[in-house]
Amino acid sequence: MIFLGASVLENNKKIIIAGGGHAGLEAAFAIARMGGRCSIVTMEPAAVGRLSCNPAMGGLGKSHLVKEMDALGGIMGFCSDLAGIQFKTLNKTKGRAVWANRIQLDKKTYPKHIHALLNKNKNIEIIKGEVVDFQTKKERVVAATLKDGTKISCGALIITCGTFLNGLIHIGNKSFSAGRMGEKPAKGLTESLIKHGFTTGRLKTGTPPRLLSNSIDWSMATISDGDKKPNPFSLYTKRPFSAKQEPCYIVNTNKDVHSVIHSNIKSSAMFSGKIKGVGPRYCPSIEDKIFRFSDNPSHMLFLEPEWTRSNQIYLNGFSTSLSQEVQIQALQQIKALRNVKLIRPGYAIEYDYSPPYQLSSTLMSKNISGLFFAGQINGTSGYEEAAAQGLLAGANAYLHLQELGGLVLKRQESYIGVMIDDLITSYLDEPYRMFTSRAEHRLFLRSDNCYSRLFSLAKKYNLLTSYQKNCCGALLDSEKVVLRWAETNSLVVGEKTIKYSQYLKRPGVEILNLIPKKIQSLPFYKEACFNIETNIKYEGYIINELERIKVIQKLENLKIPKDFNYNKIQGLSNESRSRLTKVLPETLGQASRISGIRPTDITLLGLNVSKHVSRET
Repeated sequence: MIFLGASVLENNKKIIIAGGGHAGLEAAFAIARMGGRCSIVTMEPAAVGRLSCNPAMGGLGKSHLVKEMDALGGIMGFCSDLAGIQFKTLNKTKGRAVWANRIQLDKKTYPKHIHALLNKNKNIEIIKGEVVDFQTKKERVVAATLKDGTKISCGALIITCGTFLNGLIHIGNKSFSAGRMGEKPAKGLTESLIKHGFTTGRLKTGTPPRLLSNSIDWSMATISDGDKKPNPFSLYTKRPFSAKQEPCYIVNTNKDVHSVIHSNIKSSAMFSGKIKGVGPRYCPSIEDKIFRFSDNPSHMLFLEPEWTRSNQIYLNGFSTSLSQEVQIQALQQIKALRNVKLIRPGYAIEYDYSPPYQLSSTLMSKNISGLFFAGQINGTSGYEEAAAQGLLAGANAYLHLQELGGLVLKRQESYIGVMIDDLITSYLDEPYRMFTSRAEHRLFLRSDNCYSRLFSLAKKYNLLTSYQKNCCGALLDSEKVVLRWAETNSLVVGEKTIKYSQYLKRPGVEILNLIPKKIQSLPFYKEACFNIETNIKYEGYIINELERIKVIQKLENLKIPKDFNYNKIQGLSNESRSRLTKVLPETLGQASRISGIRPTDITLLGLNVSKHVSRET
């Protein structure tokens, strides 16, 4: 990792990454693993890899993204394992397809592990600066311009600015420009995007207050421990895995809390009308919860330590734009928090974004070659969503410069593919968050089988280090051994002799209670056994799912030419014609997922595209 000041760098094969958050980091490491070089331009090098909000990684839907990134060589899961202070498996009472890992992180340690990886990587440099503009030639990116006037020649630019673009923080009636609390906003780049013909919009997100630990009466809170046997995110984390775990705690709001908020709702920037941007519906503020769910007498809040033996507690579930005084008054109505003191108040932040229908499935601009977008600038919310986009954008930026096509993950083969397809075909009216419910093929797209799903792609595009490749190969080899054992060995049950592959379909039967010791000596045998057991138990459902995928694939395989004229299709409604022209879907399947497009429109489109292709060939 090299820190550079302002200088002119000449290289038309260089990749510039604007922003050093989770999206920018995954982009940089993907490029480096593939053999490329890149520069991360960031206003504050020390803040690279910082956890700006929730001190946790994973959760429902999100953990699938982390696991898939891990299968593609990403660093998020590995660094989370190293910095984890509580490990928990969520949704254990439901089917295995929706199980999710969540790791509480040490916010001080996590960026240290990031910086350690950066220091070892000679293909990534850090430039202290701010990208405010870019230059094009024949509709291709040729240079990035920094705030001090420095021009850096490049063949690709990846914009990963997070919430910094014209960021505006709101705490009650007070508002001030910032990217995050204590950090400057990014100004100038939005105006540059508009100048280059991009549409931009405004979104909002928020963060809860940080509480002083010794001002909390912990005896009045309910303890929430992690799993006794913690499961790491990453396949590349050293086994056997163990970790010291910190407890979290739970408290609940009550009618008195709600009353204080009701009485002082005018102090909320969101309710006063000061905030114009739309917030995340699935992660509402405490004000939203109380008004939208007014029949609910209480809401659960989580007291989460921000690092080991932390004096700073993250109050998960109490995101707010209320004034600091009202925040304190409301929280002191909870017994455990009756003497609470704030280290930092909660706040809402508005920021600019660029609607992602302007991008192709590689996350490159449809109009400017070599310009990529990843993270919250695409309207997403969360570390995991940002990082997954960053990895794909980085890989595709490298492939673009090498003229090697693009890496496109389909929604039938990954959660990352679901997310990107959702983004580029939707009209976002709120920050996008990944959920298992968004993946229609979630029974097949499980977190336990991500390596078998994605290993061939990871190898093809050289996304794995030799160590990562060996780990994945060892896991898949172990899975083959376990499956062969289950299919060729039998046991006596009652008066019948049945194969283990049939016996494992019975409820309550677990493979780890049956396998011989020779299999227990295999690398990653627990992971291999779990995946094979799941495949066996859900075999019938998985077969049906794969058949549905085959049918859907026919739509996905019919590509729509870039120059296709939608105005020539007779019978197409004006609304559909307008939306198709705006989004410019790449395939018939993608077109079918655009909001407002009717099945009859897809039939007409399919017939006309087929005729067009026939004429061209």
